[in-house]
Amino acid sequence: MAMDTPDFSSPANFINRELSFLEFNQRVLDLAQDPTVPLLERLKFLSISSANLDEFFEIRVATLYERRESGTAGMSLDGRTVAEQIDAIHERARRLVAEQYRVLNDELTPALVKAGIDLEYRPTMSPEEEIALERNFQLNIEPVLSPLALDPARPFPRIQNKSLNFIVRLEGTDAFGRDTNLAIVQVPRSLPRVIRLPGTETSDRLRLTYISAIIQRYAGHLFEGMTVKGCWQFRVTRNSDLFVDEEEVDDLRRAIEGELADRRYGDAVRLETSDDCPPELSMFLLSQFHLAPSDHYLLAGPVNLNRLAAVYDIADRPDLKYPVFTPGLPARFADADVFSAIRENDLLVHHPFQSFAPVMDFLRSAARDPQVLAIKQTLYRSGSDSAVVDALVEAALNGKDVTVIIELMARFDEAANLELARRLQEAGAHVVYGVVGFKTHAKMILVVRREDGALRRYCHIGTGNYHAKTARFYTDYGLFTAADAIGQDMHELFLQLTSLTRTPRLRKLLQSPFSLHDSLLAAISREAEEARHGRPAKIIAKMNSLIEPRIIEALYAASCAGVEIDLIVRGICALRPGVQGISDNIRVRSVVGRFLEHSRVYYFHNKGRPKVWCSSADWMERNFFRRVEVAVPIERAKLRDRIIGDLESWLADNTDAWLLRPEGHYERLQPGDESPFSSQGALLSRYSES
Repeated sequence: MAMDTPDFSSPANFINRELSFLEFNQRVLDLAQDPTVPLLERLKFLSISSANLDEFFEIRVATLYERRESGTAGMSLDGRTVAEQIDAIHERARRLVAEQYRVLNDELTPALVKAGIDLEYRPTMSPEEEIALERNFQLNIEPVLSPLALDPARPFPRIQNKSLNFIVRLEGTDAFGRDTNLAIVQVPRSLPRVIRLPGTETSDRLRLTYISAIIQRYAGHLFEGMTVKGCWQFRVTRNSDLFVDEEEVDDLRRAIEGELADRRYGDAVRLETSDDCPPELSMFLLSQFHLAPSDHYLLAGPVNLNRLAAVYDIADRPDLKYPVFTPGLPARFADADVFSAIRENDLLVHHPFQSFAPVMDFLRSAARDPQVLAIKQTLYRSGSDSAVVDALVEAALNGKDVTVIIELMARFDEAANLELARRLQEAGAHVVYGVVGFKTHAKMILVVRREDGALRRYCHIGTGNYHAKTARFYTDYGLFTAADAIGQDMHELFLQLTSLTRTPRLRKLLQSPFSLHDSLLAAISREAEEARHGRPAKIIAKMNSLIEPRIIEALYAASCAGVEIDLIVRGICALRPGVQGISDNIRVRSVVGRFLEHSRVYYFHNKGRPKVWCSSADWMERNFFRRVEVAVPIERAKLRDRIIGDLESWLADNTDAWLLRPEGHYERLQPGDESPFSSQGALLSRYSES
């Protein structure tokens, strides 16, 4: 009698994506508590966990609130209503925030003091220091402040997203003889968030305080003739997702510029106040932002822990930071010009362990080489001060035919990309804003060069952005190749993106929204078929997020068939591993360490002839169906084996790895009786020059 096929689509088989993200942020916070991590790096991880939570509320929670208001409820994969998700988010986020402040107050601040760094929330000053601090306030801070008294002529002001503010309780009459009770003081973003205290220039200790602490201390200077009865920090988080109906606008660039102007004042989704803020003032603030009490977060310390990153920058303490390293350089790039190096054979570079310099050398050589006729490139994120764009501008000015597909809807990089697009256009480059309705997320460079009377194509395809700065701490692969088939595929893809023409079937590359999803489903199915016949079958996949339900269900089916599946998922994972009869053969781990794991790699055993793909795509619906993504096969055996070795390294990590349990929680691995092994540390040792 045949056994019933399990219902892989049951909500019980999925983990909620929002709660999964909060679990990821917990892992970041765990590093802030790890005594083996250098102290200032722990402080930075705390800051990162705070910034992550900000963006989560700005985008994900804001989206849920929009759905609630519009009535487009629907159920999550795990069977929760919108209201149930919001309640669960608040419950988990409050625990996370409470832990952030416990770590700051009980662990990091005392450890900093022991290390000679005093980060003082309410600094104790000698009379001489007090005079100097007050003088600094009067000269450098007060002139920048614009306190706003609240009265019928001055209603509650528009408060920018994530700006730091004070609500001030006053007693007495203003300059016109009227009673004034409340005022708002916004801390300008132009002021440093953390400053050195006076009198410490020659001290062996570094004494720091928050700019907010100084403003709070001398708030009375802002309200002459009145008495400041209290001064409390608050911050509001707003919906920061841009909405542009791309199919309904005539000028996408202009529409985005208009939306950016309003982003700072989107609907409020969260209010944060210091925990000593009087309840009546908290309720007053909630009413002004149209928020419920459940949206209010009380903080046991300074509002906005993102500011802690400034301490890292101020403190010149190499002993409290990760050791500096010099990224390695593939020998062939050091010994030959970039085109001959690529022509000789495919090359693979692994950032940040290996330098981003080959990418820049590739672009700069293309810009200056008289034999190069054209450069075509996609840009998603490259930074406002982009060396990549500098090279493309140089190429255009040198008469090269430069075409850039620049994604204007790259979240939080929209303004930077608009400016980069302007620079490129002014230099004479062809700038295309992607495809309406589909973000261009693929990472591709195509260089066309005349050699011996014919044209030859040189390609770079990566898993990460063309961003020289983030390449120092994001882990990503980049493949250089002059292979004809890949060059032809990239030619077809760029034609598609610029002219919107239908492409013929690609020979080597997989592409979203067309072939990638189906190809992965087919590869998973082939492994399942091998396992059913008792033959070896294995899948290893590394990515940032795993959410797409059809892929998850295919992995469940493969597990039931006997396929051994290891998933390395840094962030959100909706798949529930280790469930009897569903995912017995699936293991999920997350590696979170010094560097941000960002590479996407897919391995299939394929009857002993391994197939390995590097890609820009996570396994999410947006990546498969609403973005332009590319996956490139790694066909040179030496490079393929190298990536497989890297995958095995991530799977062997017992210091920076967490295992996902069936109930949705993560358990950090410990070396135990084994030797400690860090995959990132091993890659640093293997490839860096330090």
